[in-house]
Amino acid sequence: MTQPRKQLVSVSDTPYYHVVSRCVRRAYLCGQDPLTGKSYEHRRQWIENRIRILSSIFSIDICAYSVMSNHLHIVVKILPDEIDLLSNTEVAERWCSLFKGPILVQRWQAGETLCSAELQTVDDCIKLYRKRLASLSWFMKCLNEPVARQANKEDLCTGHFWESRFKSQALLTEQALLSCMAYVDLNPVRANMAATPESSEYTSIKERIKPTFNPDLAAQEQIENQSLLRFNIAEKPLAKFEGNEKNGQNNGILFSLVDYLELVDSTGRIIRSDKRGAIPSNLPPILERMDINLETWLTSATEFESTYYRRLTKPRKRKCLANTA
Repeated sequence: MTQPRKQLVSVSDTPYYHVVSRCVRRAYLCGQDPLTGKSYEHRRQWIENRIRILSSIFSIDICAYSVMSNHLHIVVKILPDEIDLLSNTEVAERWCSLFKGPILVQRWQAGETLCSAELQTVDDCIKLYRKRLASLSWFMKCLNEPVARQANKEDLCTGHFWESRFKSQALLTEQALLSCMAYVDLNPVRANMAATPESSEYTSIKERIKPTFNPDLAAQEQIENQSLLRFNIAEKPLAKFEGNEKNGQNNGILFSLVDYLELVDSTGRIIRSDKRGAIPSNLPPILERMDINLETWLTSATEFESTYYRRLTKPRKRKCLANTA
């Protein structure tokens, strides 16, 4: 019997979850349809852009993701404490980049004078927004629903695009988290869509190795497709690897990035009878294939993360589309 989502997602037990969404029937999320010959490859960018934009709006970090032909995988970390640190103005700004909100909230944002009863109503709305911005269910709703509308519009059809609500799996241990992340990042290799992790398109591991995500273009695409009202929130990168140091508060993944790359590389070389692909055994290790030594890679990765955070300290202003629901 199907269980309520609140019984399946408990942040007090673990903040990490593996999420899967699959298309209905034989609908193609992206890739090449072998029967019709039609290419849906461009839809991969829709998904990647949406995942990264929503991660910046919600208090949810993205640990890993891969966009396949008819389904997608995401490994997330839910951070409810992050949203509690934001002011009411910041919470409303985030929520109203996705939804217009009631007229009363719009008046409050515009700086109009409200009576005490109206202010209390606005405060109640923002409390609800705080809860939703830390909700995995609302994150997936805001990811899947616009994609379904956009795909149906492109296919000139109506009806369900996704097979069902997303499936979630709690990751209770560090081993479960790392094995699941490696599984997600290796999906294109196992499906024989890519020969190596660093060449697999629209995956988190390739984004970590060679970042190509452009937040400006991503936000503009979302606004043009009317799945985003405006975007003036600082984008955030993928969840950081913080090594094996456990002293003090740890906000990232307790594993080093280099060790993770080697873990994925060695795991991907294992040939499985139930999978079509594997990393060729004659290829050199992943760090050698990237043509950099260990010391250079560590320095480069560290500098990238610090530079990325500094670059995103100034929010970007976006135009509002009033006709978006």
